[in-house]
Amino acid sequence: MITSNSNQQMKNLTALLSKAKERKKQKCFVVEGAKMVFEAPFGQIQKVYVSESYESCPDNKKALLQLQEAVRKIQPDFFYEVVADSVFKSVSDTQTPQGIMAVVQMPEYEFKDLLKGEQTQLLILESIQDPGNLGTMFRTGEGAGVTGVLMNKTTVDLFNPKTIRSTMGSIYRVPFYVTEDLQESLEQLKQKGVQLYAAHLKGKAMYDEFDYTTACGFLIGNEGNGLSNETADLADTYIKIPMEGKVESLNAGVSAALLMYEANRQRRRKA
Repeated sequence: MITSNSNQQMKNLTALLSKAKERKKQKCFVVEGAKMVFEAPFGQIQKVYVSESYESCPDNKKALLQLQEAVRKIQPDFFYEVVADSVFKSVSDTQTPQGIMAVVQMPEYEFKDLLKGEQTQLLILESIQDPGNLGTMFRTGEGAGVTGVLMNKTTVDLFNPKTIRSTMGSIYRVPFYVTEDLQESLEQLKQKGVQLYAAHLKGKAMYDEFDYTTACGFLIGNEGNGLSNETADLADTYIKIPMEGKVESLNAGVSAALLMYEANRQRRRKA
């Protein structure tokens, strides 16, 4: 059992939780909570840590042994580590730790993995800054059936602990790609026949007036500044979300949800 914060594994956990540079270097990230740990693909789990009190529960112990057996089919030397409660709490990124966390290998995708022919439905993000927003968009995107999420490199780190928690497991299942040049990637999408729609205050037509049953992508900009002119100009169409009262704009995550689910509604009706 690990009983000290100075243990090298605990130091590494702290580094992975607090430093994007370290996550990128090791190509792995930390997930916390039973749902996030037990939903992780077995082949991507590198290490599991549980608090002493968590393991003391018979049901938890049984589930841990089943997980260990499953992972060992891929990684024969795998075993979970027990950590003293006080040490676990000090390392955890949450105020009320559930008592279980894991180090998970980052999934990797290529740009082409986001494309599914006429079924392509992309969420395209420019400089989103709120970790919770980004994680919620992944979760909503999975629910709405997107084929992938395209982000520029100034979007907040996807593997930030708060982002990971907000995905509620969707990080394991939604393909994504961080592009070095968003404008160039948008040009490539247009060449492949993907219709691009920008949620923009200059939009004249309402968002539900268009056909999203073929390959499409929705552009969502920074929470404070919206889309840059360079990115917005590459959209085929500006679309507008109606605003009543004195509201000028919606949360980026809410806007994304409305657009993705409109596409989902149309595709269900067409099926």
